[in-house]
Amino acid sequence: MLLKEYRICMPLTVDEYKIGQLYMISKHSHEQSDRGEGVEVVQNEPFEDPHHGNGQFTEKRVYLNSKLPSWARAVVPKIFYVTEKAWNYYPYTVTEYTCSFLPKFSIHIETKYEDNKGSNDSIFDNEAKDLEREVCFIDIACDEIPERYYKESEDPKHFKSEKTGRGQLREGWRDSHQPIMCSYKLVTVKFEVWGLQTRVEQFVHKVVRDILLIGHRQAFAWVDEWYDMTMDDVREYEKNMHEQTNIKVCNQHSSTVDDIDSHAQTST
Repeated sequence: MLLKEYRICMPLTVDEYKIGQLYMISKHSHEQSDRGEGVEVVQNEPFEDPHHGNGQFTEKRVYLNSKLPSWARAVVPKIFYVTEKAWNYYPYTVTEYTCSFLPKFSIHIETKYEDNKGSNDSIFDNEAKDLEREVCFIDIACDEIPERYYKESEDPKHFKSEKTGRGQLREGWRDSHQPIMCSYKLVTVKFEVWGLQTRVEQFVHKVVRDILLIGHRQAFAWVDEWYDMTMDDVREYEKNMHEQTNIKVCNQHSSTVDDIDSHAQTST
């Protein structure tokens, strides 16, 4: 098991990011879904928890064979997907990733959002007070992203919002920018296979970090697209994007999912 805590600051408020996060996830999923790979939304509906109250439950299938390293592609089926289940009780969310083909693999992410610059060292005391972990700050303006994902229009150093006047962030922006909020993510990666555990867990954390950096950059760079939206507006946008994305992804997978599950059962 490898546990890390990520802290990603944004030039937004927690209330603003509630809309921006939903918009970004839907648009990003749609953009990344092509040629049978991407995100299929299986379920998205209101959910009530006795402790956390009203929220939203989402289940997705993430098809990503071509994004795996060569050593991983050699041992998984040609059509490979990860199941994502998320419980959104904003400003607290839980997300889990599993794979039927790799029963000893899982990712567990707990997220909390606060209006500060990542200064709350006790935010996960109830969840992981005594667990050793590395704290990693992610800077949406100054951290490098993989070259293939770079777009100048999504670079916070260059982008400036017309609606909010925010942007063109410079080194050290987190020390003085207002407003500012932080997304705190406690990420646990497990791959309990002798000989591969360390390699796989480190690789997955690298992928998680890249995804968090890219997604949060996009959420800010797209702020003028979602800033005037209400929650009803963004839920309608989310619904429309899910329908369009499912069409792009599912047409190529409707006849293969049963084959994957059968393959997984045989392997285990």
